[in-house]
Amino acid sequence: MTLSHRIILVSSAIALLLATMFAAYGAHGLQGSQSADVWSAYQTAVQYQFIHGLGLIATVLVAQACPVSKLITASSWLLLIGIILFCGSIYATSFGAPSSFGALAPYGGISFMLGWLVFGIGILRIR
Repeated sequence: MTLSHRIILVSSAIALLLATMFAAYGAHGLQGSQSADVWSAYQTAVQYQFIHGLGLIATVLVAQACPVSKLITASSWLLLIGIILFCGSIYATSFGAPSSFGALAPYGGISFMLGWLVFGIGILRIR
């Protein structure tokens, strides 16, 4: 296993741990203290973090099976960047950070989309 793959897998474990913690805190501590819009965004961030955290594991497993594809590994990094930018910016604004942090969310969303696109292209290029 390459160093890059180990870093991504550890990052995935951390992302999934944090998603679980954010979900629990949201359900027991945050819900009801935020507006409906903020609560909805927070729930979306938790959901996307879970989905893309698991996606990181999947991309590394495929990259392990197809080590010649640099695109598949690149897709993992794009998904990780998406988690940080998209979910992180939503969490930050939910906890009182300036609303300007919310401007990072679309870049995270784009990173998610590019990550899955690059993953698909990487799969198509495998011989």
